[in-house]
Amino acid sequence: MRAEILCVGTELLLGDIVNTNAAYIAKELAAIGVNVYHQAVVGDNAQRLREQLERSFSQCDLVVLTGGLGPTYDDLTKETVAELFGREMEFNQEAYDGILRRFLHSDRKMTENNRKQAYLPVGAVPLQNQNGTAPGLILEDEREHRTAVLLPGPPREMEPMFSNQVVPYLKEKTHSTLVSHSIHIFGLGESYVESCLHDFMEESRNPTLAPYAKEGEVLLRVTASAGSREEADRMMEPVIEKVKELFGDNVYGVDIGSLQAALVAELQKKGLKVATAESCTGGLVSKRITEVAGASQVFDCGICSYANQIKERVLGVSHKTLETLGAVSEKTAAQMAAGVRKLAQADIGVATTGIAGPDGGTGEKPVGLVYVGVDSENYSTVLECRLSRGYRDERELIRYLASSHALRLALTAARKA
Repeated sequence: MRAEILCVGTELLLGDIVNTNAAYIAKELAAIGVNVYHQAVVGDNAQRLREQLERSFSQCDLVVLTGGLGPTYDDLTKETVAELFGREMEFNQEAYDGILRRFLHSDRKMTENNRKQAYLPVGAVPLQNQNGTAPGLILEDEREHRTAVLLPGPPREMEPMFSNQVVPYLKEKTHSTLVSHSIHIFGLGESYVESCLHDFMEESRNPTLAPYAKEGEVLLRVTASAGSREEADRMMEPVIEKVKELFGDNVYGVDIGSLQAALVAELQKKGLKVATAESCTGGLVSKRITEVAGASQVFDCGICSYANQIKERVLGVSHKTLETLGAVSEKTAAQMAAGVRKLAQADIGVATTGIAGPDGGTGEKPVGLVYVGVDSENYSTVLECRLSRGYRDERELIRYLASSHALRLALTAARKA
C-alpha cells in the first residue's frame, strides 16, 4: 500500500500553525507497514485541492487528509473528495447522531452549520469524533483501487480518531509489519557514519539503514518489514550489533531519548553515582542529568566552579597548574574531575573547562576549546574538544556540545566500571 499525507489549511501554509499532524500520521502508518511516499500541504481552495488529489492518486492508492471538515464555508474537503470520486453528498444519520451527542454533553446549541457536517459522500464510512463535532470518514473506490481517509485538523480530535478507528481498518488491508529502531551515535559526523555504512545502505533493502543528523549526534534508523514485530526484530538484531561494533563507545543507546537518559540508566544498572564539576558549561551537565526521572539515585552533587579560587579551594586543583597552564587546560580538567569525585565520594567525577565565547579566545586557546575530564577507578581521561563552528552567537551551542561530551565520557566510565 502506497500512501500520501495531505494536510489542508491556509493557516499551515502561512506558518500560523505548526503541522504536527503529518509527523504523527507518518509514524503511525510506518508502524503498521504502510509506506508513505509523499506529503503535501494545500490551502483552503477547492480547485487546488482537487488538482493535488489528482496528483496524489496518480502515484498512491491511499491518501490521508486532515483539515477542512468544519462547519464553515471554506471547509470543502469532503465535497472536493466526493466530486473526485464521482459521489453525491447525502445526509448520514450515524454521523449526525455523533454530532448531536457532542452537543448534548455541552452547553452549546447546535446550529444549521453543524448539521452540514453530517453530510458525507455516498458510501462513506463515518468515523466518530470523541473530542469535536466534525466526523471523519473513509471512502473507498474499488473500481479505481483508491481510498481516501478524511480526518479533522485539530490534533486532539485527529489523533484518537486515527489510532482507534483508522489503524484497525488499515491493518486489515496490509499483511506486513514495519518496525524501526533508532541507534544514537554521539561524537561522529553524519558523513563519516554514512561513509562507513555506505555499502550496506546501498545493498540492503530489508532491513534498511538511514542516517539523520542532529546537533553533535547522528541518529541511525534501522527499519525492517516482516510478518510480525518479532520477526522484524530478529532481522534487525545483527545490523544493530554490527553498528555497535563499528562505532564502539560513540553508540550511546538504542531507542533511548538522550545521552543523559542513557547515562542515568547505566548508572542505575551498575549501582554507581556521579558528581560534576563545571566551569564553561555553568551547571548544564548537572541540569541535563537531573532532567531524567530517577536521577536522584545516581547523582551526588554538582559544583559550578567558575572562579579559579573555587577550583583551587573546593576541588583541590593545584595553584601551580592554574598559574602555569591556566584554567583551560588538560591538567585542570583532570584535577577538577578527580577533585569532585573525592569531594562527593562518588564513583565517577566528570568536569568541563573551556572558552565558550564570544570573548576570551586567543591564538593558542581559541573560542570553542574545551577540555572534558572524567575520573573513576577503572577509567580516567581528558578529551580536548574544538567545538566552534564559526557561527555567530554560538556560545550556547558550544556549552551544549561540551555538556554532551561530558555525558558521553561519564557513560563510557560507567560502562567500564
